Amino acid sequence: MNETHGRGHDALLSVRGLTKYFGSFAACDHIDLEIGKGEVHALLGENGAGKSTLVKMLFGVLEPSAGQIVWKGSPQTIADPAAARKLGIGMVFQHFSLFEALTVAENIALSLDQSVSLNKVAEEARRLSVEYGLPLDPRAHVADLSVGERQRIEIVRALLQNPDLIILDEPTSVLTPQEADRLFETLEKLKSEGRSVLYISHRLEEVQRICDKATVLRHGKVTGDCDPRQETASSLARMMVGGEVSEIRRPEAAKAGNILLETKGLSVPAPSPFATALDDIYLQVRAGEVLAIAGVAGNGQSELFDAISGEYPVSENIVIQIDGAPVGVKGINFRRKLGASFVPEERQGHAAVIGMTLSENLILARNQAEAGTFLAGGPLRVIKRAAARARTGLISDVMDVRKSGDNPAAGSLSGGNLQKFIVGRELDRKPKVMVVNQPTWGVDAGAAAHIRQAIVDLAKSGSAVLVISQDLDEIFEIATRIAVISEGQLSESHPTETMTRERIGLLMGGIHGEDGQVETLDAH
Repeated sequence: MNETHGRGHDALLSVRGLTKYFGSFAACDHIDLEIGKGEVHALLGENGAGKSTLVKMLFGVLEPSAGQIVWKGSPQTIADPAAARKLGIGMVFQHFSLFEALTVAENIALSLDQSVSLNKVAEEARRLSVEYGLPLDPRAHVADLSVGERQRIEIVRALLQNPDLIILDEPTSVLTPQEADRLFETLEKLKSEGRSVLYISHRLEEVQRICDKATVLRHGKVTGDCDPRQETASSLARMMVGGEVSEIRRPEAAKAGNILLETKGLSVPAPSPFATALDDIYLQVRAGEVLAIAGVAGNGQSELFDAISGEYPVSENIVIQIDGAPVGVKGINFRRKLGASFVPEERQGHAAVIGMTLSENLILARNQAEAGTFLAGGPLRVIKRAAARARTGLISDVMDVRKSGDNPAAGSLSGGNLQKFIVGRELDRKPKVMVVNQPTWGVDAGAAAHIRQAIVDLAKSGSAVLVISQDLDEIFEIATRIAVISEGQLSESHPTETMTRERIGLLMGGIHGEDGQVETLDAH
């Protein structure tokens, strides 16, 4: 691993001493980075390491506090994304910016800096999609497309600008293994044309597979660079976190006990025009096991979580049971009182109120299920703030939540640290049943390992854990059994050791057995 970057004469982009302050905090601290022509360059680092701040400066979203961006040998001031695109820099963000009610061509046309007829946009989009192996129908409505197809729109939209450099932020986080393979083929074609890619990912195996070089950030500084093909996933993780990332050992399926969470023929109509209906879902989660549900985003994961958690009670009580008690028509607090905990996918605004302190969020989440713990009884309900702050401190210590003060606002934490607190808040209850949707979404290797180990430890203690995740690495690491959700239908679950990525990928893509039908769990 080298400590600094050399500065070759054929660099497409050079970043010299690039710095960004937010108040007195240096999110990026004198960053040096160089990307060569025709190079796929990985940008690695923990949450809060400075990756997002850096690429936002390169794309004109943020203005640097100091330092220099050199593009094709000339210093540049990139005032906004339009200026970046004009230079030849394109970016595909992790969270797509698409209008679901519009067509593919209409969404692309909205992003163009000049006026072009819709027919011309559709023609060019179709041509590029074929040329780069990203098949799209320009006249299809976005609402009808899979997440993988939506990502293709973003990439084709960037390619229409004829960029020399494309920045990709977590591009495979929403893709099946087969779709990821297709994306990698596209990147190889871009590289063969002399275009460069700046590739941000937490998936270290794919960084090793496709990237020529990697730059590692930690605490806003470059800690070095390497050839990822000469490293292992473990050594890359050590570079990112500055130490060892512990290996996780999942619970043993043979030790699973009584059924603590069950759905029996759960069907839910789509709650909105762009949502997914659930169709006759049977699942069972036993004490001592982790059942993981894999799937591409938008196939009913959120609807399943909402139904099981009680955010949207269903019409029949018997179709959802927690520890043998029918709860289908009951709300979330009733289910919590039975010993269930829930961690939704969206941490800001759903799992936590970002403008409130951590202890206030703790009170909001737990006061109904734990009467008297944080609220004093009597005619006047009094908040036990000292008790809440003490418990917040304990949770933070157990989960290694790194924060700016004793009890800061939830919104002041990095995404990974807020996720650790939210998971810790629910684990602290020692629940019989825990349902977690995307437990480590956008979380760095160190924080992800901590969260996954905590989930595994809960199952080993005798709880039933249901994990909904798009991360196959995570699923294979923690699950005792795996099922796949596709278009609102759930496949039969199988022991993890009998599943392969290829089989899961086929199930994700809607191929469910030789007869084309979705396999379902036996209701009995």
